[in-house]
Amino acid sequence: MSYNKNLSASEQTDSLLDDLDYEHHWNGLSTPMKKGGETLSPVEKIKKIEVHFKEIMDILGLDLEDDSLKDTPRRVAKMYVNEVFKGLDPKNKPAIKLFHNQYKYKEMLVERDITLYSYCEHHFVPIIGKVHVAYISNGHVIGLSKINRLVEYYAKRPQVQERLTEQVARALRETLQTEDVAVVVDAEHLCVKSRGIQDTESSTVTASYSGKFKEADTRREFLTYLKLKE
Repeated sequence: MSYNKNLSASEQTDSLLDDLDYEHHWNGLSTPMKKGGETLSPVEKIKKIEVHFKEIMDILGLDLEDDSLKDTPRRVAKMYVNEVFKGLDPKNKPAIKLFHNQYKYKEMLVERDITLYSYCEHHFVPIIGKVHVAYISNGHVIGLSKINRLVEYYAKRPQVQERLTEQVARALRETLQTEDVAVVVDAEHLCVKSRGIQDTESSTVTASYSGKFKEADTRREFLTYLKLKE
């Protein structure tokens, strides 16, 4: 189990829960999962979702004998389990190796414009946008692609943007063993664009700042790199 001396007692408890599959314990930050929800195998989940999605299509009056529609229930089931919601399976959490910061690089590292594809948990329609991440090394660094993989892992589940932002930030703090982490998410929600108000122009921005990024000058430097206003 991981231990990070930089975390508070409550965050430390959450960190331990993470190693014990904390994703399946609702605590306000974790994805809300029912107890025992992880017991089904991916194959079993696909079979069950296929049956239920077929029933939904039937209720809608669609012709399930049509060549174009007959395989849709299985396609949707496989997409849910193996693709868009694969982040619900803790086995898919990326393994990340820390490297010693041998370059002695002490300034912030910024990775911006990380592609975000997620699904709104209220209507199960896409959230599409960009994630911007920065950290200041506390003696360790990680491969750049691992940041993208962490973002993807937490994005590939039914989400709300606020929770996603905090999940990515916490994962980076724990992984990098530093509090000096910033995360900004700028995303468009199809539940706003394609239904309801049908506003096609708006986007939503959320942010998480900790450690040195709570200082105005450090935060301003980060946002300058993103070409965003403070």
